This record gives sequence, structure tokens and C-alpha cells, in this order.
Amino acid sequence: MSEGSRGSSVAFGQVVIGPPGSGKSTYCQAMRDFLGRLGRSVAVVNLDPANEAVPGPCALDIAQLVTLPDVMGSLGLGPNGGLLYCMEYLEANVDWLRERLRELRGHYVLFDCPGQVELYTHHQALRNVFAQLAKWNFRLAAVHLVDSHYCTDPGKFISVLCTSLCTMLHVELPHVNVLSKMDLIEQYGRLAFNLDYYTEVLDLSYLVDHLASDPFFRNFRRLNEKLVEVIEDYSLVSFVPLNIQDKQSMRQVMQAVDKANGYCFGEQEHRSLEALMSAAVGADFHFSSTLAVQEKYVQSQDKAVEEEVMDL
Repeated sequence: MSEGSRGSSVAFGQVVIGPPGSGKSTYCQAMRDFLGRLGRSVAVVNLDPANEAVPGPCALDIAQLVTLPDVMGSLGLGPNGGLLYCMEYLEANVDWLRERLRELRGHYVLFDCPGQVELYTHHQALRNVFAQLAKWNFRLAAVHLVDSHYCTDPGKFISVLCTSLCTMLHVELPHVNVLSKMDLIEQYGRLAFNLDYYTEVLDLSYLVDHLASDPFFRNFRRLNEKLVEVIEDYSLVSFVPLNIQDKQSMRQVMQAVDKANGYCFGEQEHRSLEALMSAAVGADFHFSSTLAVQEKYVQSQDKAVEEEVMDL
């Protein structure tokens, strides 16, 4: 694979992972359009054999190799077992993938992956496929999408943190965790803390204290404390907020991913010193993007409170 004037066989891309319903396919199409406007040749590769309604064009579809309905019908497997079989089948036929990826030479590739969490926490097949892509000189970053509504429930947010950490350790790729659907967050209810508390994963002891106020979780305080200790000991998990309707938000995610997979240090549109510095100080941009989303969120909450007061 080559990347334009890079003069080597290196190709760049993203593997887009996350739970079902987190917006992976929508993200792939939105990022394809966004990067296309920057002048990149972008190709979307669908690796989800259960995805029968891809929202946009795909340069390569795993359905040409195997589909989940066929596996379930012929082997008598359920949806989860059938999907695991499909991924193992892809691993066993990885040369099929390699031959078709050769046709995408010169493209920045977005891999739209399945949504089953176990594929990224302990199952080996998809991780082995990613390892093969690395051997073929793909420079990839894992973009892990998580629905932002989990921030409104402290118990679910701790679960998301554990899943994200486990995924980061298992997948073994440069990793960018993304809180998706930020444009809908005000519909999920008031957050217990400011948004930057969740994106930067600040002192989680406050979250444990907040959980302890719930009678159901009070009996599990010790367990929650230990889970939080594991997350904080690794100190790896943080999130970038994403609203695909907002170009600035898309830009922040793009910069984080370009820094993770090394694209920003190439010879394309990010060669300028300004672009390189913006990637090098990504934490500052991350904070500013979080601040902008937080401001919109607070404004919507203040308006809701005013309406409640007027009703009274």
C-alpha cells in the first residue's frame, strides 16, 4: 500500500469499534466525507457481517466472503456465536482480505467493525486480523465509540471505563476513545458532574460517593472502589467528545486519530508546523472541544430549568 507522495508502502487508517448502537457506521460515513473534503482518498471497508444496511458506499464488504444469516442458517448458531464464527472465518481467509485491500492502494481506510464487545475484550480473531494489517504496513488507530448517554448513569459509566480499558489492553493498537452522539446528550438528563470530568476521567472517588447515595449501589461500594482503583492505576482511559454534525468536533477527533496513527507527521495536508503543533498539544485542543460542548450542554440545561420555573 502507498499513501500518495509518502514514497513508501505504508497505508493509514482507522479501525472503528464499539458496542452496538454507538454509531460506528454513521461515524465511518461522516468521517469519509469530512476527510474527503480535505483532499484525502478515503475508502470504507465493512467488516461487520451482520450489517445489512450500510448507510453509505463501501469499497469492500465482508458480505462478499461471509454473512451472518448464512452462518446461522447453515450451522445452527445464534447471533453471537455466528458472529464469532464469521470473524474466525475471516482470520482463516485473511489472504482474501489482503488481495482486495491491494485494490485500495493510495487510500486512507476506515474499517467498520462489528459491535459485539467480546470481540475486543477477550476473543482473538479480530485482534489477529488487526495484527495482520500491521504486518501489511497499515498504520492504524482504534477508534472506540461509546454512546454519551452512559455519562448520565454513574454505574454504567464505571462499566464503560472498565470495558474501554480492557479493549485498549486487548486490541493492542493506538487508541482513541470517543463519546459519540454528543448532540443528544441533553436529552439523557442532567449530568452529576461537568462534562470534562467524564472526558478526562478525573478523580473517580467522587463517582463512587455519588453511587453510594443510591440504595442499590450502597452495598457494592467496596466493589466499585476496587474497579475504580484498577482504572486509575492504569491511567489510560480518556474520551474525546464527538458530534458528527459539528465540523469543529469532527476536526478534534481527526487530530487525535492522526496523532495516534502517525498520519499527521506525513507530507499531506498536515505538513505545516501549525498542524504538527496542534497534534502535539492535542490535550489542549481536547480541553477546548470539551469546553465548547459543555457550554452548549449547560445552556440547554439552564433553559430547561427556566422553563420549569416558569411553569411553576
